[in-house]
Amino acid sequence: MTAELVRGQNHTLPQTRLEIRISAGSPVLAGATLGDEHGTVHGAERIAHPGSPRLPGLEVSRQAAADHRLAVDLEALPEAVHRVTVLLALPTGVGGPTRFGATAAPFVAVTGLDGVEIATFTLTGLDAESAVSALELYRRQGAWKVRAVGQGYAAGLAEMLADQGVDRAAELAVSIQEAVTRSLARSVAPPPPRTPEGDRVRQATGSSDRRPSVTPPPARPAEPLTDPAAGPPEPPAAPAGPAPSGPANAGAGSTADSPINYAHPRRQHAAPPPPPPVAPPAQPGQAAQPVAGDATGWSMDERLYNQIWGMFEDLARAAAAYRSAVDFAESRMDQELDRALSDPRNRIGGAGDRAREQARAKRDELTTRAREVLDRDLAQLAAEAAVVEPALPAAYAGWDNPVWHAHRVPMELPMALRIGDLHLPERTDLRIPLLVRLPLERGMWVDSRRTASEAAALMDSDRLRRLAMETAVLHAARLLAVYPPGEFSVHVIDPAGSAAGPLAPLVDAGVLAGPPAAGPGGVASVLAHLTRRVDLVQMAVRAGAADSLPPDLDTGEQLLVVNDFPHGFDDRAVTQLRYLADEGPSVGVHLLMVADREEASAYGPVLDPLWRSLLRITPVADSHLADPWVGHAWTYEPLTTPPGSHVLERVLASVAAARRTGGR
Repeated sequence: MTAELVRGQNHTLPQTRLEIRISAGSPVLAGATLGDEHGTVHGAERIAHPGSPRLPGLEVSRQAAADHRLAVDLEALPEAVHRVTVLLALPTGVGGPTRFGATAAPFVAVTGLDGVEIATFTLTGLDAESAVSALELYRRQGAWKVRAVGQGYAAGLAEMLADQGVDRAAELAVSIQEAVTRSLARSVAPPPPRTPEGDRVRQATGSSDRRPSVTPPPARPAEPLTDPAAGPPEPPAAPAGPAPSGPANAGAGSTADSPINYAHPRRQHAAPPPPPPVAPPAQPGQAAQPVAGDATGWSMDERLYNQIWGMFEDLARAAAAYRSAVDFAESRMDQELDRALSDPRNRIGGAGDRAREQARAKRDELTTRAREVLDRDLAQLAAEAAVVEPALPAAYAGWDNPVWHAHRVPMELPMALRIGDLHLPERTDLRIPLLVRLPLERGMWVDSRRTASEAAALMDSDRLRRLAMETAVLHAARLLAVYPPGEFSVHVIDPAGSAAGPLAPLVDAGVLAGPPAAGPGGVASVLAHLTRRVDLVQMAVRAGAADSLPPDLDTGEQLLVVNDFPHGFDDRAVTQLRYLADEGPSVGVHLLMVADREEASAYGPVLDPLWRSLLRITPVADSHLADPWVGHAWTYEPLTTPPGSHVLERVLASVAAARRTGGR
């Protein structure tokens, strides 16, 4: 029976291997400190946080997220540790809430490895606090207990660490927040938190075949559920139906601490209907057959979107459980060997050999069982992917999907766009589509430098630059193809004219807003035009006078493709580009940059906010993106057209034809 704790209450823990699950109304950083019998933390090496997520017997998330799972093995903790304190803090400098009173009450659950809750605690009553000691696991007379704490700190993480006796707490707090900021910059942005009605739904006959720990229970705040539109502003954390945001829907559903509104412009505030039963019930003991659209949503596109995000999370959780089990098996083997060989009489002779063999046999048994569970989950996800991929609409499909051969420019904006695929080393052929919401909430940066990836190492710099621009052209083409006619324009800055080859499909089809801008004059002209648009739309929105915009102003979404930055940019142009990156997305102006960050190093930290504001992608396979649940490093694979295919030219021709006819 679950113990529902209140502040100050404790409960005996029946086991030593635990998970601590955290659900919050917006992204929070989660960490833990290891204290002595008095609760004193002796140094930064006793603190697990996103910048240093692993300690003996403890592992925390590598980034800020609305949902966390912390792994704890009390037997593996150092002997001097008597108290494990779980900490929550709001990230700073990322545009999110600055106090817990502006978010839903965090919910913390201590569970066993089977997912069964042992104790729960809802942190109510927080207001101006930006950091909180949520709960503590403590050792008393040889037994471990959990206590609900709920002690908040208005001065933030530094005050909380100082209260536990940490030296130079302010400096450590700054370094932790910087690590969180870096992780958010490389993280895929999550959808808004799900509601119980909006959770991913699977056929009831097949749900028992999934590991209990793969899909966590929905958050259970103490207060009544609020509008899920008031979700976090950043990064893609649970597979509920997110929705486009932008200037057209900047009203209801937003909060003072959340500048982005996730309310779907065509959606009611009621819960979406469950998916229709399209598959026959499975036989007892057998998994249900996967079907496309097996998730909640108001349309098939929304159900597929939610299903893909559910697959993404399931794969992340399954891999995390497997890696955790392998780490535990290795740790347990080391501990058994240490205990067995601590007696000098066992270090030589048959007793020592038998102890080593037994410890390794147990390790192998645990890892084999973990791999069997992982393989079962991977097989189910692979079967699901096999039926989902052919059913995807063009916006979610790869270039090799036949849907593109019969593509027609839509009359309504889709919910999201596919910009690549993600996979993990546990099964590289299981690819998860990487979907970003539309309108874009964040610009993109195609990194043209030679990274440490094997694919990049095999190419010279010139080939990588060309491939990066070709990747940008494909993304621009996909955006043009999924927007209704006349609602999306693409501008190009190519200062040296070096991208004439990759830009040829866009230029030849006549789908650009104007010829690619070259030279200092061309760069200044395009930036001035888009900066003026941002200024005018912002003023009109603030004044509530959208009808006062000049008649010649294009109110559709705008994409600026910049090649080979910072070449051709002076200080004024760089300042304008930063302005567009910061202010543009909220009024429909977006960046797609092709750049080598090292070449812009002369600007120093001035450009750091620019790079952090953009989603970094690569023209070749590279492991640099992180999921928002456990922070795995995923290999990103860019989308490419099949060799010898003319699908890009056909799609751009259909875009040009739709513009001429107005979509008729």
